[in-house]
Amino acid sequence: MSYEPPTPPANLPTEIVNTLNESEPEQLRDIATYAEALAEHKEREARLEESADQEEAEEQPDELPDDVPAKATITIKDINDNRYYYWQWRDGDQVKSKYKSPVNPDE
Repeated sequence: MSYEPPTPPANLPTEIVNTLNESEPEQLRDIATYAEALAEHKEREARLEESADQEEAEEQPDELPDDVPAKATITIKDINDNRYYYWQWRDGDQVKSKYKSPVNPDE
């Protein structure tokens, strides 16, 4: 009676399949344990990043103008001894700005 080796997943790169086929059973068990832990770690990181992105999106003010991207931040510029709020964001190598309002001195 002959036993057939398992069929690797089709999306697994050939070099990984070859390395696994050359590994001893103990190494394969260690690889499986590591691969499972790494998968859980990457899934957790993705969830945390997604959560942070959602929180950042929720922190954006409702009055964001249509022509200002969601990644824009508010900065203060001093012009002629007056202070003004500007939306500011990066567009490629350029930093773009759009006037928002004067800074209220009571804030």
